[in-house]
Amino acid sequence: MNRRPTLPGAAELFRLTAAAPSTEVSSSEDAPQQRRGSGRTKHTTKITVYVSDEELLALEQARLVLRGSHSLGVDRGRVVREAVAIVLDDLETHGDASLLVRRLREQ
Repeated sequence: MNRRPTLPGAAELFRLTAAAPSTEVSSSEDAPQQRRGSGRTKHTTKITVYVSDEELLALEQARLVLRGSHSLGVDRGRVVREAVAIVLDDLETHGDASLLVRRLREQ
C-alpha cells in the first residue's frame, strides 16, 4: 500500500494563467482600447508605494468585499494594478477633465 500523496507536477504548478496577447492589429478608426491590469503574471518591475494606515485598511476591506460579495479572490496588488489601469484610461480619454487631474488639482 502506497501512503505517499499524489502531488501535481511542475507544469501544473507553474502554468501560465493569463490569456495570450492578441495578435490582431486594430485600425485607428476603432474605439480606444481599454487598459487592463496585468493580473496574475510574473512581474519583473517593482515600485514601493507608501500609504497611510487608513488607505491600507480601505484597500484590504475592498479586497475582502471583492472576495465575499463578488467571489473574486484577488490580492491587493491586483486591485491596485486594475485601479491604475482605470485611472490611466480615464486620463487618456478625458485629459484635463479626467478624475485624476481634477482630484490632484484639489490638493
